[in-house]
This record gives sequence, C-alpha cells and structure tokens, in this order.
Amino acid sequence: MIPQTFDYIVIGAGTAGCVLANRLSADSAVSVLLIEAGGQDLHPMIHVPAGFIRLMDHEDITWRYRTAGSPHTGSREIMFPRGRVLGGSSSINGLLYVRPFREDLEEWAAQSDDSWRYDQVLQYYQKSETWTGKPSPLRGTEGPVRVTRTPEPPPICHAAVQAGQEAGLEYREDPNEPHTHGSIWYYQQTRNGRRRSSAARGYLRPARGRANLTIMTRAQVSRLLIADKLCQGVAVRRDNGATEECYARREVILSAGAIGSPQILQVSGVGPAEVLEEYGIRPVHLLEGVGNNLQDHYIVRLGYGVKDTVTANQRGRGLRLVGEVMNYLVRGKGLLTYSASSVGAFYRSKYSQRTDVQYVMAGGSFKHGRIGELEETPGVTIGCWQMRPKSRGHVRIRSADIAVAPEINPAYLADSFDAAVIAEGLKFGRELFSHQPLARYVVTESIPGYDCADDEALIRYARSNGSTVFHPAGTCAMGTGDAAVVDAQLRVRGIDRLRVVDASIMPNVTSTNTNATVLMIAEKAAAMILAGQ
Repeated sequence: MIPQTFDYIVIGAGTAGCVLANRLSADSAVSVLLIEAGGQDLHPMIHVPAGFIRLMDHEDITWRYRTAGSPHTGSREIMFPRGRVLGGSSSINGLLYVRPFREDLEEWAAQSDDSWRYDQVLQYYQKSETWTGKPSPLRGTEGPVRVTRTPEPPPICHAAVQAGQEAGLEYREDPNEPHTHGSIWYYQQTRNGRRRSSAARGYLRPARGRANLTIMTRAQVSRLLIADKLCQGVAVRRDNGATEECYARREVILSAGAIGSPQILQVSGVGPAEVLEEYGIRPVHLLEGVGNNLQDHYIVRLGYGVKDTVTANQRGRGLRLVGEVMNYLVRGKGLLTYSASSVGAFYRSKYSQRTDVQYVMAGGSFKHGRIGELEETPGVTIGCWQMRPKSRGHVRIRSADIAVAPEINPAYLADSFDAAVIAEGLKFGRELFSHQPLARYVVTESIPGYDCADDEALIRYARSNGSTVFHPAGTCAMGTGDAAVVDAQLRVRGIDRLRVVDASIMPNVTSTNTNATVLMIAEKAAAMILAGQ
C-alpha cells in the first residue's frame, strides 16, 4: 500500500480529537487525517442521556480497562471506563458539564505561561458551548456542544437543595460562574433535546462531508514514526490485522487521552528510561514525565432507603419503565433524559481554605457492585470526592505491543490526606440527610450503615468501596520543569512536529469534572496551531 500523506494527523477521535478535526479542517487548503481505534457512534444508548449506565463497560465501545490492585484501596482491580468510539469518553460519560475554578487555571499558568490564565482561556470555554439557560456574559451561545440544565429534577432532588441550604450551602443558579465557597445547585448536561451532545455529534458530524477530512475508524496507532527527533507520521494497525503508515507534512497531534497518549509515546520510544529498557524499546527521546503524575477523582458513596417518594428504582422497571420509554420517545422527557446526577454541591472541609469536596446525588440506588442494576426498593445515592487529590499514580506499558493494555495505577488514597478529606466529605453528606427536607424521606442508611461512624471506620469503608469518577489526567503534563512532557503550546519537549492535546496535559487535575476543560484545551490548541505557534 502506498503511504498516505496529510498536513495534520490527529490520533484519537475523543473529545479533543473531534474538536481538532473540525477546527483544522475548516481551512480547505489543508488535509487532516483523524484516526480512531473504535468504531462509529451508532449504538442507540450513546445518544439516550440515561443510556450511559449501560455503556460504562461495554465490550465494543470502551477499552474495558481495570486499574492495578493497590494496598490503599483493598487490592481491588477497579473498573476504569474510557471511550473507544467516535466521541471517546464524551460519548459514554455521565453528561455533566462543570467548569473548573479560576484558581485551577491560575495554577496551570504559573507552571506554564500566562496564556493559560482563566481570563485568557474563558473565550475557549465560550467557543465550545451553546448554553441554553439564563444569558450570561460568561457563557457561550454559538458553540458546537449544547449545554442545558437538568430537566424536571425529581422531588427528592428539590429536597436535597433545601437541605443543603439549611446546612449552610448557598444555592447557585449557575455553578459554572466563578466562586469558591460552599454551594448547592442543579447539574448542567451536555444534552441537545432528547439526545446526548457529544463531541462527535457537535464537532465531527458537521465536518464529515469535508473533502479535506479523512476519518479512519477501527484503526489503532501502533507507534509514532520518529527520526532525528522529528515526528514524521504514524504506523497504524487495522482491526483486520492490516498495517500501514501515514505521514504528516506539518504535525502529528496525539489526542488519545490520559491513558492512551502516554502509552503511545512509550511504545514509540519516548518516556522513562527504565520503562523503555524493560520492554526492549529503543529510546528515541528520554522523558521521565511520560506516564507519571496520573491523577483522578475517587468517589465514595452513601446510599439511603427512602419512603413517600418515587425514585428511579420504581420508574426504571416494569410498566413504569414502559411509560418512561414512551414519555421519552413522544415528548423527549422523563427518566431517560437524566444524566449521572441531578444535584451537585461544593463543600469546604476543615482541611482547606476553599471548597475541596464535590458531590453528586442520583435519584435512585443500585445494587452494590452491580453495574446499572437497580435495587428493588426505593433509594437515593450521594457520592463525594476530594477535588484536588495529593496522590499521584502512573500509566506504564506492559508490552512493546500497543494492543496490550497498559498498567494503570491511580494510587487512590496513597496520600493519607486524601483519605482524611473523603471522611469529612462523607460526614457532611450524612449531615445533609439529617436536615428535615431530606430526613422526612429517609428509612435507613443502606451503605455503609450508621454503625460505620468514626473517621477510622469511614476511611476503611472508603478504601474498600470507592471507584473512579472517570477524570484521569496529568500523564503528559504541561510545564517548564524537568517532569514536564509538553510546553505551554502543548509541543512535546525534544520532539519536533508532535503535540499532545487532551486531559493528559493538565499539570493538576481540575477541581471539578474534566470534559468541559478538555473542550477548552482542544479549542485553544487549534487556535495555537492555526496561528503557527
């Protein structure tokens, strides 16, 4: 096969890759190749908002990763969903749209340059979204991804907001307006009517007809083609076993995510010396930071049995579920339009000067350890995570073959400070359910149960039962120090014509959910590339 040549090659059609494919191919004078290991976003549950619960470990559209067992979390292998489909994790996530705090971005700027300050990147958040709520000068109105407030929250969620106010939290109409004190609010969703608004739908679908954009699916990049410290292209392995090489005249852009990007760099000979040596990979460029600095939010949940209200446990089975399906199909409303959470909150623990715990509350409860399987009796769930974990993990290849999943060790709760903050978060979650607006519904605390009372018991419970919030970041960190992998323009240090554009470049994980910020990163990167930076 004759090698194909393009101006730009984008590796990964996830959130960032879809943005880049759209923005770069808007110039008809350049050619763009977008390579995706997964397939088309055709599964119906991708587009039904509540369908995410059926997708988290789907054998065809996720990577089905598991974390390495860690003594800090009961030596468990924790399910670690990442999208393997057009749209990437924006096609399988819980649809929550939350921007970071101003302080998060100021910290990034201090580690890179002033172009990453909040006031400088706000334009890229705005450019990426169409906000359907109350007009605000901080929100975008013409972007590809549609953002809307949670529709028709169930009554118990209104009660949660009232309980939060009684507990001292301020009600916020828009949590995406800058603030750092305790607050409670309704989550915003990446949803367009009855459908998920993924990066694939918002960015890629409008661009697919462009003659200068080629989309290659079911194709995994097996390595980067690097010679004399210059990235010339990529080697690709198709699902059918066929291999080929593609070349880039201008740049190769790695957007395979916080797991995939460091893996591809390492198998290509870019990474820590000891990792390359272990698997017999010829070093192309030694960069100790590749795959290190892995950060993720770790969620721990409280479950409550409730009475005198209708939850997803009743609405999600039997004849009621039939009614919900009809309500969704005919009116585009009801249970199937819900995201991962209706109500959210920020709380400041005694360990911080600004809010350091985030909450999600779902109007339903699931069987312990069973994905997407509702309990028979009515229930609700509240989960919390420490927003700025101190623990740092890693992503390391386990083979020179890209088809072998890497070792993923987020090192959750390896720093005891993280565990202490989680315990405080759980105690405040319980306090919310002690206030009358919620307390009047409570029958019992089903997990972990009231006998799990002191900090030591709560920490033991957290170590044995927590899971990922699906926010991995930091494994190709931006910065100026020795541990940095990319510079402020997201160019890989020491390799020409190669950038990384995805959550892996975050020096520190955002305090909040990551998808909104990955959209921003990609919009900013596209602007830098088009400006010749």
